[in-house]
Amino acid sequence: MSRIVKGQTGDWEIVIGMEVHAQVTSNSKLFSGASTEFGADPNSQVSFVDAGMPGMLPVINAKCIEQAVRTGLGLKAKINLRSLFDRKNYFYPDLPQGYQISQFKDPIVGEGEVTIDLKDGTSILVGIERLHLEQDAGKSIHDQHPDQSFVDLNRSGVALMEIVTKPHMRSSEEAAAFLKKLRAIVRYLGTCDGNMDEGSMRADVNVSVCRPGGYEKFRADGSFKHLGTRCEIKNVNSLRFIAHAVEYEARRQVDLLEEGGTIRQETRLFDSKQGETRSMRGKEEAHDYRYFPDPDLLPLELEQAYVDAIAKSLPELPDEKRARFIEGGLSPYDASVLVSERELADYYEELAKGVDAKAAANWLNNEILGRLNKAGLGITEVPVTAAANNAIIRMISDNTISGKIAKDLLDIVWLEGGDPKEVVESRGLRQVTDTGAIDAAIEAVIAANPEKVEEVKAKPKLAAWFVGQVMKQTGGKANPAAVNAALKIRLNLPDEG
Repeated sequence: MSRIVKGQTGDWEIVIGMEVHAQVTSNSKLFSGASTEFGADPNSQVSFVDAGMPGMLPVINAKCIEQAVRTGLGLKAKINLRSLFDRKNYFYPDLPQGYQISQFKDPIVGEGEVTIDLKDGTSILVGIERLHLEQDAGKSIHDQHPDQSFVDLNRSGVALMEIVTKPHMRSSEEAAAFLKKLRAIVRYLGTCDGNMDEGSMRADVNVSVCRPGGYEKFRADGSFKHLGTRCEIKNVNSLRFIAHAVEYEARRQVDLLEEGGTIRQETRLFDSKQGETRSMRGKEEAHDYRYFPDPDLLPLELEQAYVDAIAKSLPELPDEKRARFIEGGLSPYDASVLVSERELADYYEELAKGVDAKAAANWLNNEILGRLNKAGLGITEVPVTAAANNAIIRMISDNTISGKIAKDLLDIVWLEGGDPKEVVESRGLRQVTDTGAIDAAIEAVIAANPEKVEEVKAKPKLAAWFVGQVMKQTGGKANPAAVNAALKIRLNLPDEG
């Protein structure tokens, strides 16, 4: 979808911001020692603190602080050496304390930025407003009994990083690309596993529409009056759903405005089965939550040396790796695909050792990922090691095997295992470079197809047909270049060009 929605009365621009909740990778919760392991029996990982028992005091988890700082540095953001925890007051059955410990005016991480790469080769910067730490709530379960609801508090108190963007995204493609890039960054950093299907990363998407020029005015003076009233689409947990939700909501708002209606600032849910957003409740403002500093927690004060030490430990992140891959000979598109998952990038680097970068990327994208996608598997489940695939590429480049035989070889190793070099020798898969054997195959094809010999003299491009027949005659083992050269001489064909 483009940045413009066509209406009956003219064009409208889409403006998108996002609030992403990323569960911190840690063994225990933000303020208690209870486990964060996914999939445990209901209410089996709940401490007295998580259950809101009287007199229980929160004790901050140092690992969660480190992970938040690490993420902030990965987002090129300002790390605030002094931050405060606040109580965000609201009442719901899965919130035992009657408030959530969060951060309001003084978050641990300030402004940063994320670069997203789009399919057309362009890149845009999405500003990060802040990152703050907060507790997750429990989970209400409504489908276990016809007239009762249940509450599972295993998730209560789990550390979340809420990453708030500026409204810098302008289309469904940009929104999906941002979340994909953010997911890659936190997975590279090891601060969140990014498993959206398990709820450890989910996004609230804010969508508004305005007349053309409104967004540019907003960027010029920072005033939100130039943008339309926003609606928040709550807890979207897939890239595909984000794109669908943005497209539906933008069209809904345009249609409503053109009918003379007004947009009410509200929270909406996305129904993936119906492909539509539905009203959930009016959008709360900060004063509705009656924030105040948590009296049980002192201000969080960090030393600059602590932040610097974490910065030194950061891995190479997607943007840096992408730039290095491009410098090494890959196209921007191939580089973007390969760095999208840390495991995929690692596999490629092992695969490409000592061979042509483009050849390695093509082999990975076309042969390996093609087979994985067909089988519904991920790169961590590939049955052939990167080193084995590297050996296959080397054998192609030194003419030990042809490209066709290489694919057959990969099929064998994929299903049966084994060392590719040993398989080539034991099964006689070496490429035929013996000119005598190639000449014999050519003569056999000519003898069987005399009419084609006459045709090729009038239409030299038919030589490709002969090449195919000779390759078939040799079981795909003949060197294609040697076959081409021998055919030109035997059929007295002119050189191309």
